[in-house]
Amino acid sequence: MQNKAQSNVTPASPEVLVQRARDLIPKLVERAPEARKNRRVPDATIRDLQEAGLFRVLQPKAYGGYEMDPQVFYDIAMTLAEGCMSTGWIYGIMGVHNWQLALFDPQAAADVWGEDTSTLVASTYMPKGQVTPVEGGFKFSGRWGFSSGIDHCDWVLLGGLIFTDGQPPEYRTFLVPRSDFRVEDTWHTMGLQGTGSNDVVVEDAFVPEYRTHKASDGFNGTNPGGDTFTSPLYKIPFGQIFVRAVSSAAIGALEGATKSFRDWATDWTGNMGSKTAEQPLAQLAIADALTATDEMKLVLHRNFEEILDSIHNNQPLPIERRVHFRYQAAQVVERCADRVSRLMGAAGGRAIFTDFPVQQPFLDIHTARAHYANNAFMFGGNYGSVMLGKDNTDFFL
Repeated sequence: MQNKAQSNVTPASPEVLVQRARDLIPKLVERAPEARKNRRVPDATIRDLQEAGLFRVLQPKAYGGYEMDPQVFYDIAMTLAEGCMSTGWIYGIMGVHNWQLALFDPQAAADVWGEDTSTLVASTYMPKGQVTPVEGGFKFSGRWGFSSGIDHCDWVLLGGLIFTDGQPPEYRTFLVPRSDFRVEDTWHTMGLQGTGSNDVVVEDAFVPEYRTHKASDGFNGTNPGGDTFTSPLYKIPFGQIFVRAVSSAAIGALEGATKSFRDWATDWTGNMGSKTAEQPLAQLAIADALTATDEMKLVLHRNFEEILDSIHNNQPLPIERRVHFRYQAAQVVERCADRVSRLMGAAGGRAIFTDFPVQQPFLDIHTARAHYANNAFMFGGNYGSVMLGKDNTDFFL
């Protein structure tokens, strides 16, 4: 089932794939102004990611994917974000959908990749869909915001609620082809401009039952695709995978900002005659940023090692660990925003000029804080509540 445009792509080791991402950084830096101006990552960048095989990391082997551990996927997202956080962001989001399709009824993956295994999928999981059950599926309408990378995708995953008398609403994700949706240009933002996270509109489309996925199946591990896509990779809870897709790029952006600050500060002398490299504020800002990125990467890898170990040992991950990991993922962008703000502060008046290299990562990281999944206050409250003997209230775990 190899796409003819991708026939030259051969599976590579994780180290080679991460190096391919690192080799793209100069191009991403060069193209970043174009991405901001056009409010979308250039098509040339998407082609580079495709040719490097990067979107295949979590994709099922049956459709030309590599089925690698998620740590590899997030290492790539962080590496890309060192050069352009918008690129790292849409890679994380679009790439994680190649994992999620394996949770659906297998016919859904066949619809998307049957003719072209490089086809990309966007999403916006807001529960905005108006859903009417009909024979064989649902009539589906609505308008959703924040669909990152939608201009590069031929399918989209959309959130909706099914209401049944006497029952709590059931959340599902609906898979919709481009022929059934339109994109509204709404993405005018202070940061992450290149993600092109525009609105998606669907008007009375038919979505067959098999192109829907229940959130409860993602939480409980009872996914329809489980008998077909049997890798332990696809037994990871959906919530654990997705939340890292919208936070990991911030780690890479902070790392890139730290390197830029270091290059600038090493030789900079301010208007008052003092060298930035000799100022304690700058020294501590660099130290805190470097240790924070190191710690966050270590935690990410440790968490997924523990998750995969529990799957290999056929031992369900305790809810206490799931909420613990959930809170750590939610903390990432807040921690990155704090550290990049310290770098900006240590630069003094130079930081306000638009050509200052830390300014765009600063704006991008702070923009990422707006994502629902990055609300550390909310998920920290639930974690603390569970640890104090209360019931868990978050099922996106």
